[in-house]
Amino acid sequence: MDKTNNNLLMTQEGLDNLKKELKELTEVKRPEIAKRIQEAREMGDISENSEYDSAKQEQAYVEGRITELEDIIKNAKVTESVKKDYIDVGCKVTVHIDSVDDTFHIVGAPEADPIAKKVSNESPLGSALVGKRVGDKIEVEAPVGKLIYTVVKIEY
Repeated sequence: MDKTNNNLLMTQEGLDNLKKELKELTEVKRPEIAKRIQEAREMGDISENSEYDSAKQEQAYVEGRITELEDIIKNAKVTESVKKDYIDVGCKVTVHIDSVDDTFHIVGAPEADPIAKKVSNESPLGSALVGKRVGDKIEVEAPVGKLIYTVVKIEY
């Protein structure tokens, strides 16, 4: 993830979602896993206990995700949703491509979700769009070849 002045650009919504996930992991998942590990230990020999192994693997994943979320949240810089005449993190941009209009939400890397049309400002499309204005054309290399997008509308 590209850090600007050691900060990760994010929308307020994205930061709120990460805080919610962190709370869920620390207050719900962590205690559930600890209970599963304790119950598996009480079954006796843990050397061939698949429930114990499974719980320990899940614990390692959850603890890693907690550490990752804490780092992201600590370094997050929320973008201001001030109306601008150019594309920046936090805006929704409508583009015209191949006779079709499509709308994307430009977000910080930790909150990107291509299926939900949340495009990271660090992705090829997102980085090409940032700074552009209505009417600008951009070319983006894609697996299907070079695509030309025309910026139609910017919303904050």
